[in-house]
Amino acid sequence: MAEQQPVPWALLAADAATVERYRAKVYDRGPDRCAYYLGAISSSGHGKLRAGSRKTNTSRVVTAHVLGFVIAHGAQALAPGAVVRHRCDESSCQQPTHWMSGERLDNIRDYYARSHRAGHALGDVRGPDGRAVAIRDAILNAQATGADVEAAIAAAIAAGNPSGASQDALF
Repeated sequence: MAEQQPVPWALLAADAATVERYRAKVYDRGPDRCAYYLGAISSSGHGKLRAGSRKTNTSRVVTAHVLGFVIAHGAQALAPGAVVRHRCDESSCQQPTHWMSGERLDNIRDYYARSHRAGHALGDVRGPDGRAVAIRDAILNAQATGADVEAAIAAAIAAGNPSGASQDALF
């Protein structure tokens, strides 16, 4: 088995075609609001994108929000071994202000601290991939039919919380 090469994040973020492909798959709703990924979704609910080029030997499938983080903050902001965490807990979110670099253990602690909250993104009955796919499909269908995209997003989110219960954060 061949040894996996490290992802050349700086080269990928500097590749205009990769950046254009990435941005074309992001539904931006404005400052401080979740920007949803409209491309392929992994089983963890994260966006996936083929980045780079075979010509430059940089072609690989990467996690979209990690690429977005590097595009927004530079490769130096992503320490070796770090993960990009979502403050909003929406796995397909591409909003740079919702991300922070951190340790995998902190990401796991975030999940266990918030996944039990009624109505929370991490408590969606469809799981993170089901939620991300439902939101993506709602946006694409609304765009194709001229429907209200925000209403479609709200309906897709609500469908993952059939009880309608919600719990506000304690602080």
